[in-house]
Formats: sequence, structure tokens, C-alpha cells
Amino acid sequence: MNTQGLPATDPQALLEAVLASNSKTANSRLKQILDSAIRHLHAFAVEADLTPAELDIGLDFLVAIGKASGPKKHEGILLADILGVATLVQLRNARLALAEGGTEPALVGPFWRAHQPRRADGECIASADTPGPRLTVRGRVTSLDGKPLAGARVETWQASPKGLYENQDEQQPSMNLRGRFETDADGRFSFVSVRPAGYPVPVDGPCGELLAAQGRHILRPAHLHFLVVAEGHRVLATQFFDSEDPHVHDDVVFGAVGSLLKTFESDGQGGFAIDVELRLQRGETKLPKCPLP
Repeated sequence: MNTQGLPATDPQALLEAVLASNSKTANSRLKQILDSAIRHLHAFAVEADLTPAELDIGLDFLVAIGKASGPKKHEGILLADILGVATLVQLRNARLALAEGGTEPALVGPFWRAHQPRRADGECIASADTPGPRLTVRGRVTSLDGKPLAGARVETWQASPKGLYENQDEQQPSMNLRGRFETDADGRFSFVSVRPAGYPVPVDGPCGELLAAQGRHILRPAHLHFLVVAEGHRVLATQFFDSEDPHVHDDVVFGAVGSLLKTFESDGQGGFAIDVELRLQRGETKLPKCPLP
């Protein structure tokens, strides 16, 4: 032991000392999370035989993640996405709902904005100069037992056919391809947009460097985001994906799962249409943290 009473060379004794330092954490859930994180971090360092120089590189990477985040991009969310952690947490958090037929969740992602515009049922969310074929979206919000949820808040957002969200693209008007709708007495809503395109995740920060080092592609399949809020029900964040997109089975953020793949059907007028059902589990109505103003 050294002069502070810490073990100098025994990894297990060091681990036990660090865990003991967490024993007085008052918040029981925080204590549980920290205990688990400490155990796994120490096991990771031992398994990887981490060197001091490699630890410095890792810490510098985390600092760079923070510096790369701002009003137009949340690099921390992107990191959780490209490592599959965000999808894992979403799926585990929804496992009871999924067992009862609930809609599969998907990532909120780094591009949801606060104060998306309220729009009337059936309104177009795309500006007049937005290119691309017309897409009609018809949806219904229900509880797990099939009961329609009237007055539910449905938010949607998507990238343009150029593969950019409006906050990334100076050529698009503010809040283009975004909207907030309210369901009718039968739980239904609808809107018009343009068919989305797949796009690359941002690679101008440390996450881009990591993807390059891994030799991975950087593309997401075409999709539309939805966030649904209904009183007395758990908030659902999900996405629906174009089943014909070439990257629908190798999404860079591992978000295209199961029943969320949709065929964009011809509407007979040169455009497309999809129908979506959003089934919510009863529980606490708690919004996720919004990444962008």
C-alpha cells in the first residue's frame, strides 16, 4: 500500500478502493450506475492493457466531443449513435411495450429542434422550392390495446432530398421539413412532404475521425422521424425507413430495425404515400432532452 492507503500494484484492490469511495453516494440509482461504470472501466483498462499514452488519447477525444458540440450539432449524441449504445438503450427501455405489440422505438438523433411549427392536419411541411417527389403520410396514434388517442402531439422532421436538415443548410428556410400535429378524435393525423433521401452523418468532428479509423461507411438510410406525446402514456420516439434504400440493412447508427421499414407506395400521381401506426405504452409522459433550439 502507498502512503494514502491505496493499493499500488493490485488491480482488484484498487477497484475495491474506488468502489468503496462511492459507498456514501446518497442517490441510490446514481450509486448503482457509478458502481457499474467503475467496474466496467477498470475491466476495460485491464483487458485492453491500456497505456498512459492511450488513456491520454481517449481523454483528448472526449474533450474534442464536447468542443465539437454546439447549436447546430450534438457530437455526444452522434457518438452514442455510431457505437450502437443509443439504439441499445432505446430497445431495452421499450422491451415491455414491444412484448405487448408497441411500436419499435428509434433514435431521437441530434437534429430534433424545440418549437417546431404547429401545422394543420394535411398541411405540407416542405417549402414550395423543396425538390423531390411528393410524399403523403397518413398516421394513427393508439394505446397498446388499440384505443385511439385523441389530442396526441405528433412531431416529425426529416432531411431534404439533398440529405441535409434545414439547420445544416443555408438554402432551406427555417423549420423546413418539420412540423407538429395534433391527432383527431380517431387518433389520426396526416401531412404532405417530399420523399426523403439517405445522407451521411456529420464527419467534420471527432466522430468522423473515428469512423474513418474504423474503415466504416458514413451513411444513414432515408427516413422520417416521429416523436409522439399523449397524456398518460410514455413518449415514443421512432423513425420509419425507406425499405428500398441501399443502406437500410447497414445503417451507420444501427437504427433501422424490424417493423420500421416501410415501402413507399405510388400514389398514382407521380408521388408516394405511406401509412404509419404509432402504438404507445401507458406510463409517465416524460419528454427526452431536445438537442437543438
